[in-house]
Amino acid sequence: MEIGMLWFDNDPRLDLLSKVHKAAEYYKEKYGQEANLCFVHPSMTPDEKTDAGEVVVYSNSTVLPHHFWIGVHRPEASNS
Repeated sequence: MEIGMLWFDNDPRLDLLSKVHKAAEYYKEKYGQEANLCFVHPSMTPDEKTDAGEVVVYSNSTVLPHHFWIGVHRPEASNS
């Protein structure tokens, strides 16, 4: 992901998947396309990779806790 949106959510009543869905809904409203990739701090997920519906969630230590770096991953075209 080259460009993404930074989303903050520290609501203790919501689980990780709910927060990702909320961020993805806002992303779609704002940018008119579906997000499919999200990075979160490792403390927010027990796994290195988690699926939240269409959004793949990866842990990344450079993202602050309670922050979500969400956007669109576009696979590079292969030259084969």
